[in-house]
Amino acid sequence: MTDSTASTTSFWNKEEHKRILVLTGPMILANITTPLIGLVDTAVLGHMAGTHFLAGAAIGALIITQMYWICGFIRMSVTGLSAQAKGNKDEVAATKTLYQSLFLGLFLGILILFIQPLLLSAGIYLTEPSELVEDALIRYFNIRIWGAPASLMNLALIGWLIGQQKARTVMLIQVAANLTNAGLNILFVFGFGWQIEGVALASVIAEYGICLVSFYAAFRLLKFNTLLSDWFAWHSLRTLVSTNTNMLIRNIFLQLCLAFVTVQGARYGALTAATNAVLMQFFVLIALGLDGLAFAIEALVGEAKGQGSALKVKLVTYRGLFWSSIVAVIYALVFAFFNGQIISLLTNQNELELAVQNYLGIIVLIPIIAHWCFLYDGVFVGLSRARAMRNSMLISSLVVFAPAWWVFSAHQNFGLWIALLAFLAARGITLGLYFNYLSSRQNLIY
Repeated sequence: MTDSTASTTSFWNKEEHKRILVLTGPMILANITTPLIGLVDTAVLGHMAGTHFLAGAAIGALIITQMYWICGFIRMSVTGLSAQAKGNKDEVAATKTLYQSLFLGLFLGILILFIQPLLLSAGIYLTEPSELVEDALIRYFNIRIWGAPASLMNLALIGWLIGQQKARTVMLIQVAANLTNAGLNILFVFGFGWQIEGVALASVIAEYGICLVSFYAAFRLLKFNTLLSDWFAWHSLRTLVSTNTNMLIRNIFLQLCLAFVTVQGARYGALTAATNAVLMQFFVLIALGLDGLAFAIEALVGEAKGQGSALKVKLVTYRGLFWSSIVAVIYALVFAFFNGQIISLLTNQNELELAVQNYLGIIVLIPIIAHWCFLYDGVFVGLSRARAMRNSMLISSLVVFAPAWWVFSAHQNFGLWIALLAFLAARGITLGLYFNYLSSRQNLIY
C-alpha cells in the first residue's frame, strides 16, 4: 500500500480515532492493573509494623524489576516485528518472531536464576541497608527471583499479542492475573501469616499465571504452525540479537537513572527509601497508563510500516499525541484532587503519609511532562528504530539527568526527582525532533 492509496488523509477522521481508542482502552486498563503487583505489595507491607518491611521489599523488587526492564527490549522488538508482519500479511514472519523471542526470554530468565547471588550482593552493597532492612530484602528477593523465566517469556508473549492488535486479550490476561495476585497477597499475609515471604510468593504465582494463559492465547492465533529448527541457529538469531543490542543499551541507561533515584534515596534513610517506594508506585502507574496508548500506537505504526505508508505513520503519530495529552491531563487532575486517598491506601503510617504529601507537585507534573516520551517511544518501537531510541536515551541520561542531579544535589531527595523530570522531558524532545527530521527527509519507513 502506498501513500496515494492510504485509507484516510484527514487527522480528524472519526473511524481512525475510534480505532486508536478501541486498542488503547483495553491496553490502558491492562497496564493500570499491572502495577497492582507493586501497589498491593506496597499496601500490604505499608500496614506492617515498621517501615523496614516496605523498604526491604522495595529494594528487592528494584533489583529484580531492573533486570526485567533491562530485558524489555524483548517486548519492544517483538511488538514492532509482529505488527509489521501483520501489516505485510506475512504469517511465517509472525510465527518466527514469536518463537525466537520466547527462546530468548527463556534463556535470559534462566541466566538470571544462575546469577541471583551476584544480583543480591550488588543490591545490598549499593543500597547499604540497615540490618532490619537487609533481612527483609533477602527474605523477599530469595522467593521473588524464581519468577524470572516466566516474566521474561511474558515480555515476548504480550509484545507479540500487542503487535497483532489483540488488546482485549492482553487486558483480560493482565486483569485476571493481577487480581489473583492481590487475593493471594491478602491470603498469604493476613490469612497464613507468611509476612514478606507471602508477598513475594503471590507475585511469583501471578507471573507464572500470566505466562500460561498468554501461551494459550498466542498459539491459538498462529496460522503457520510449523516450527523450524533453523530459526534457532545462531545465523538466524544473530539478526534478532543484533537488532536488540541498541535497545538493550537504551534500557540499561533508563534503568540506571531510575535505580539511581531509589538507591540514592535509600542512602538518606529508611523513611526516604519508603517514601520513594510509594512515589515510584505513582510513577509506574503513570508510566504504564500512558504506555497503554503507546502500545496501541506501536501496533498501528508497525502495521503502517508493513503496508509501506509513511503518511499513515505520521497520521497515527499525531493522533496519538492528541490523545496522550488528554490522558496526561486526566492523570494530573486525579492525582491533584485525590492524592490523599491514594496515599492512605498505600500506608497508614502518619510519618510516611506526610513525607509523600510533600512531593505532590512532582506527582502532578510527571504525566504532563512525560507523555511525550512515552508516545514517541511507541512510534519508534513500531518503526523498529532502536538506534534512535538508544541515542535519545544516552543524551537524556548523560547530558541532562546527570548534570541536573549535580545542580540540585543540595536539595537531596527533591533534587533526585527534579533531575528525573528533566530526564523525561529530554527524552520526549529528542525523539520528537528526530521524528520530524525523518519526516522532512521522507525517511520514516526505510
